Amino acid sequence: MKLIIEQLLNGLTIGSFYALIALGYSMVYGVMKLINFAHGDLFTLGSFFGYTLLVMGTAYVTSTFGIWGGMIAAMLVAAIGIGVMGLIVERLAYRPIYPAGRLPAVVSALGVSIIIQNAIMVIWGARPQAYTSDLIPNYMLNIAGLRITILQIIILILSFLFMSLLYYVIQKTTFGAAIRAAALDRETAALMGININLIIFFIFALGPALGGTAGVMVGMYYRKITFIMGWNYGLKAFTATILGGIGNIPGAMLGGLLLGILEMLGSVYISTAYKDVFVFLILILVLIFRPTGILGEKIDEKV
Repeated sequence: MKLIIEQLLNGLTIGSFYALIALGYSMVYGVMKLINFAHGDLFTLGSFFGYTLLVMGTAYVTSTFGIWGGMIAAMLVAAIGIGVMGLIVERLAYRPIYPAGRLPAVVSALGVSIIIQNAIMVIWGARPQAYTSDLIPNYMLNIAGLRITILQIIILILSFLFMSLLYYVIQKTTFGAAIRAAALDRETAALMGININLIIFFIFALGPALGGTAGVMVGMYYRKITFIMGWNYGLKAFTATILGGIGNIPGAMLGGLLLGILEMLGSVYISTAYKDVFVFLILILVLIFRPTGILGEKIDEKV
């Protein structure tokens, strides 16, 4: 039983990464009906931003903020930096071709993905980079026989805090009602006086910012990052988005957490060699039996 609980905690930790990235996919699709295939690479870029601050600027960061403060500072820098990058991508790659329809936007997103991936390789190198273990402490706690690291606790707390705040903004505030209205019918919402440009600004800044934060968390958790990891994480987060219900914010959260748990349990009790197979199998089954996802898309709502 203790082993199962530990694996559930590990699955929740991994699932929180997927959920944070999936939120970016879900918000953009919900409002713009666009799959931002560059989102996974923005997540990778955030991880390298955190690496630059924590590893390359180790002496300054630790002396100024301390170890734990430095980790939070790295997440904050990554969130701000990738949020700005998300806005730049929207302005340069997507906005000029909105009138052309969805397909050109998808092609543009793939092009941006390739550009970001190669830029990371040129700047930081093609070899994997390491978040050094002496800078990222991995203290183990034993709680009633259950083993969990302090880093896991911090990641879970911050992830659930971010997701709860986003859920509150979307579901409980006037601005969130405007976002939901734009997701239902962007043209009608604009006629009703809703500032669509402000909403687009919000989703293209916050979605990548959450992804960049997740990138730093992944670097601290696994200690190794590569310039191509955005494809794998982006694909799994996209699967989580479909699993929960694309365009559905709570669905993206649920899908990410559930996917992480299923992947971890499958790795432990079946084989780690097939952990990626589980993801695609889940995607296929969902598309066959529940195409709209677990929670589905909200298509009729009073806001």
